[in-house]
Amino acid sequence: MPEKTVTKLENSILEIEHRIEDLQSASLKDHIDRGAEIQSLKTTWEGMQRKLFSELAPYDIVKIARHPLRPLAADYVNFMIEDFVELHGDKRFGDDKAIICGLGKVGHEKVLIIGQQKGKSTKERIACNFGMPNPEGYRKALQKMKLAEKFHLPVVTLIDTPGANPDIGAEERGQAHAIAENIYEMSQLKTPIINIVIGEGGSGGALGIGIGDKFAILEYAYYSVISPEGCAAILWKNGENAPEAAKALQLTAKDLLRFGIADEIIQEPIGAAHKDPRATVCTLKSHIVKYLEELKTIPIDKLLERRYHRYRTIGKYEEE
Repeated sequence: MPEKTVTKLENSILEIEHRIEDLQSASLKDHIDRGAEIQSLKTTWEGMQRKLFSELAPYDIVKIARHPLRPLAADYVNFMIEDFVELHGDKRFGDDKAIICGLGKVGHEKVLIIGQQKGKSTKERIACNFGMPNPEGYRKALQKMKLAEKFHLPVVTLIDTPGANPDIGAEERGQAHAIAENIYEMSQLKTPIINIVIGEGGSGGALGIGIGDKFAILEYAYYSVISPEGCAAILWKNGENAPEAAKALQLTAKDLLRFGIADEIIQEPIGAAHKDPRATVCTLKSHIVKYLEELKTIPIDKLLERRYHRYRTIGKYEEE
């Protein structure tokens, strides 16, 4: 869909939303029933949303995955995990706020949950380094996964990062080694692992907590070896080619499912997750419960064998 058409449609949707809010406020004040008119506007709104989201370009999906109101890992933990106890620190350097780790229950199942956190306010985003974990974050995650393995607890990871922190300090503290060690250890961790991309899935930063037995992705999230802007800067020497790069990278949920990288696409509410965070949390929770029920019936030896085979055969390619 041309950008002008998208903008026009977005503005029309916004106008309808404001009109619905005005009618609801007026009904509360004068006690006049405007239900029929409100329902008609909601039906129109849903139709326009479906049209808009059915014709999104890959780079539009990237923008949705980065939406400032999109639910973050902390939101899923707060709404989905019961009796949550957060675990801190890597016992070497410090506590990386870009990665949340803790024990709790999803439904009736006790789990270790690990999520990459971006933060909401400016202060939180700076503290979380905008969701770009440091090596101490990956080491913290691995230590807690080893604890989960010891007590036979499944691991659930929520992936949402533009990539691992690439600055000098992170490299000096062993960023590449920390990610590589996590990939190696997770590949043979003797407990079920579920990976879910809830927003951005960028490069090795995502892989550092992204190895497991089930891999799902929210409908308007993305997963890629590099960001569209980074790809454009390398190939075209110009970040303005990011939309073209996003298309070439084939990073959307539908692409991942087609290539056999993702096991399932988790549907989002009309208008994406930020329009109804609680509904998104409920949907995600039901999928996690379903995956846990499936994985706990598989013997550990068989689970590790399947995990190994999965990553040896993942993806599709063509030869000329």
